[in-house]
Amino acid sequence: MELLRKIDRNAELWLLLTFYVMLVVTMSVEVIRRELFAYSSIWGEEIVRYSFIYLAWIGAAAAVKERAHIRIDVIMHYLGPRPKALLYIFGDLVMFIVACIALYWSYEAVHVSAKFGSVTDGLRVSKVWFLMAVPLGFTLIIWRLLQSFRRDLHALRIGQPVYEGDTLFE
Repeated sequence: MELLRKIDRNAELWLLLTFYVMLVVTMSVEVIRRELFAYSSIWGEEIVRYSFIYLAWIGAAAAVKERAHIRIDVIMHYLGPRPKALLYIFGDLVMFIVACIALYWSYEAVHVSAKFGSVTDGLRVSKVWFLMAVPLGFTLIIWRLLQSFRRDLHALRIGQPVYEGDTLFE
C-alpha cells in the first residue's frame, strides 16, 4: 500500500525525469556525432521526438495534479471559498469531459496503427508504442481529475478552502 502511495505521489515526476534525461542524452550524443564525425542517425531524431511527446502529455497530467496549468484566475480573487470551490469543480468537470472524449479518439488512432502494423522509419518499432503517449496522458489526466474532484468535494464538505495549486507569477 505504501508503494502505491509513493507511485501515486511521484509517478509523473519520475516519468518526466526519465523522458527528459533520455531526450537530453540522445540529443547531446547526436549533436556531438554530427559536429565531430559529420554523421547522424535517424533513430536519434525519433527518440528525441517521441520523448518530447511523452514529456508533453505526462507534463499535462502533472500540471492537472498540481493545478499548475495555465489559467486566468482574476475572478477567483473576488470570490468567497464556496463559489471558488464550485468554479474549480466546474472547470475540472469540463476538463474531465474533454479528456474522456480525447481519450476515446486518441485510442482510436492507436487501434488503427496496431491494426495496420505501422512502424517508425528509423527504429522500425511499432508506432503503437509512441502513439500510446496520448491515451496514456489523457488517462493520467482523468485519474488526476478524479483525485481533484475527491479533494475539492471533501474541502467543500468540511468548509475548507480548495487547493488552488501553485502560482507561476506573483
